[in-house]
Amino acid sequence: MRTDARLNRERILTAAEEVFGAQGSAGSTEEVARRAEVGIATVFRHFPTKDQLIEATLVRSFERRIELARQLASAAEPGDALRTLVRAMIEDGPTKITLATLLSSDGAVPPAAEEASHRLREAVGVVLQRAQQANAVRSAVTVDEVYFLVRGLAQAAAASPVSEATMNGAIDVVLTGLAGSG
Repeated sequence: MRTDARLNRERILTAAEEVFGAQGSAGSTEEVARRAEVGIATVFRHFPTKDQLIEATLVRSFERRIELARQLASAAEPGDALRTLVRAMIEDGPTKITLATLLSSDGAVPPAAEEASHRLREAVGVVLQRAQQANAVRSAVTVDEVYFLVRGLAQAAAASPVSEATMNGAIDVVLTGLAGSG
């Protein structure tokens, strides 16, 4: 892909995350094009349908978190690494939930998004395991429990947005609850 086409694609995906994350089904491809500063034809050249655009946006969101998790997996402070990852997942969770909801009204998740979701879960598991080995997180904590906590705060924030201070306080409570040994 040419450099300008790749840059346009990234701008379109960034704009789509903003538009659909904030507006849900009311978001339009026209608004995505406007925010990405490209023509609507450029949007459709990259993503022939709105669903394909939303799916690519969701997969990109997973890919960014996978990359972060992989970087954090080798961090010098495994406990801090897990805290950073959990915080990032909670903070972008409402947008991801909105995108997934737009795609899966019948409960079926597109294969590319499901595969990316599984890869993220594995990457989170590695970061969690390192934090447990460093005694920064209780050994009994599972990836399923971490995901449940992340999803709970993300869904709550999606349903009823709160101030940044409240969100940060809630995230700190969750992270404190994970900490410790045993």
